[in-house]
Amino acid sequence: MFPVVINSVTVDCQSPKTLADFYKNLLGWETVSESDDFVSLSTPGFPVRLGFQLNEDYTPPVWPEQAGQQQQMEHLDFKAANREEMLALVQHALTCGAYIADDQFSESWVVMIDPEGHPFCIDTL
Repeated sequence: MFPVVINSVTVDCQSPKTLADFYKNLLGWETVSESDDFVSLSTPGFPVRLGFQLNEDYTPPVWPEQAGQQQQMEHLDFKAANREEMLALVQHALTCGAYIADDQFSESWVVMIDPEGHPFCIDTL
């Protein structure tokens, strides 16, 4: 078997530029490429990119999942070094435009929702 490396994670959305700007501000990453229907972010020296792809029919998932409603396809997890850093990152995410999900299932992570409705987690695990 040969080594396989993840090159990019791509997120469907209605506004690639707007959502990329949110994550760019949240993570401090750089724009690698940009067009009307796709924006890619990365951080120097880190081989994985985060892409945002136009999907005009995108429907935000319901969190937590509910039968018969739009389900999430995946979610992003961001790791903080400790609880204090996690709480600081949560506050930063709020100022960038995210909100804290109403339903939480642990004190070890915080489920947040980005501006287009994608759940993401900030944790210390």
